[in-house]
Amino acid sequence: MKYCVLYNPLAGGRTGKENAEKLLDNLNGDVVKFQDVTTITDYAALFAEIGPSVAIILVGGDGTLNQFANNIEKLSVANKIFLFASGTGNDFLNDLDIRAQENPIEINKYLEHLPSVDVQGKRSLFINGVGYGIDGYCCEVADQLLAKGETKINYTSIAIKGLLGKYKPRNAKITVDGKTYNYKHVWIAPTMNGRYYGGGMKCAPEQDRLGAEHTLSVVVFHTFSKLKALTIFPNIFTGEHVKAKKNVEILVGKNITVEFDKPCALQIDGETVLGVTSYTATASN
Repeated sequence: MKYCVLYNPLAGGRTGKENAEKLLDNLNGDVVKFQDVTTITDYAALFAEIGPSVAIILVGGDGTLNQFANNIEKLSVANKIFLFASGTGNDFLNDLDIRAQENPIEINKYLEHLPSVDVQGKRSLFINGVGYGIDGYCCEVADQLLAKGETKINYTSIAIKGLLGKYKPRNAKITVDGKTYNYKHVWIAPTMNGRYYGGGMKCAPEQDRLGAEHTLSVVVFHTFSKLKALTIFPNIFTGEHVKAKKNVEILVGKNITVEFDKPCALQIDGETVLGVTSYTATASN
């Protein structure tokens, strides 16, 4: 099989190209194209150039996969598509119960029936989840630290500081398939396509990205007590947070709108959007 290797040099702490070059050694010289994915401006032209028999290997993380999925959404792609993870979080692989990756995995079926999110007048597909609340706040703070030259970001530390007072919980109105729910002191209200987000948080343990109904799960974590928030929140890494049924509720549906009473940062597969008051997530048909 012939391969086209597309790598994101910014993935995995700017190790994307290095990881892609290591992969070349295992492909026995069958690479017809080796390109920085951030330089591609016309995907239709790329697919026409390589033809349908050449397999695509995408080297990057969740953000790279998100951008790729959005760029090919309107194209008819016959090529086999593989992922060789080179990210820092790799929540997509976590959801597939893959903890270590030695070889590229075929992902065509996972790029079908992807949900979309509308926020601030822009629509985009998402792979894992849309974080809204302290999860979006963590991405906002992390972006600020990266802009200042920080290279090692401790998201857990940011989250704890947020729980202790840096982040102010919001009141939320959440509408799922036409039915509206109201919550006070909401810490997170993400909508999930997979089980994991945030670099290993098992946010929606029962969510199935390949489910026949293509439904989504919105996870609402709400409490007035900072102490209770600090007690429950760490359990999200194992999925045990869902046992706190008085404070954690999961609503399942195909059309989900979340509205906060005050603006908050939001993240889509790790990419931050600032000053958001509402978003709408829609499952595929």
